[in-house]
Amino acid sequence: MKILAIAAALFIAAPAVAHDLTVGDLQIIHPHIPQPAPGAKSAGGYMAIVNNGAEADRLVGVETDIAGKAEVHESKVAADGVGTMEHVEALEIPAGGTVSLERGGYHVMLMGLTGTLTEGEMHKATLIFEKAGRVEIEFQIDPPMMGMGQMDHSKMDHSKMDHSHMDHSTMGHDGAGD
Repeated sequence: MKILAIAAALFIAAPAVAHDLTVGDLQIIHPHIPQPAPGAKSAGGYMAIVNNGAEADRLVGVETDIAGKAEVHESKVAADGVGTMEHVEALEIPAGGTVSLERGGYHVMLMGLTGTLTEGEMHKATLIFEKAGRVEIEFQIDPPMMGMGQMDHSKMDHSKMDHSHMDHSTMGHDGAGD
């Protein structure tokens, strides 16, 4: 299990320095946010969650002061190339397993950023698990994702998302919306 955790940390952390936290049976590896573009209203939060316990747990919520709203979302791209993003009520963390929150899959969607996020900063958040309860973490602001450009929302199916709180004019492919 340790080898899997180390591999996940190396994959997620590159090129930044990884940090992690162990609470009970859960290990949270390198919670981070790629620095969003100046003026961005949203960003994506990423990490790996390792469950070393004998029972599954579920991530059921996220709280932070750096955004008006934080939710677990899943991005998918259908065979026809249409991308969707959906709010996930609960994310299963299987016993003895690892779930990676990463670009293009599950992630923490931070909507309505309350300020500028600058590379190198640490920002507090709380992950809420069904069994483990409230786990305090710190998101590290990592370097911006390279070469992502602006997100093409013309191919996104937004029908399953409530976008009343989002400003798409500033959403870049910097981890936001992924």
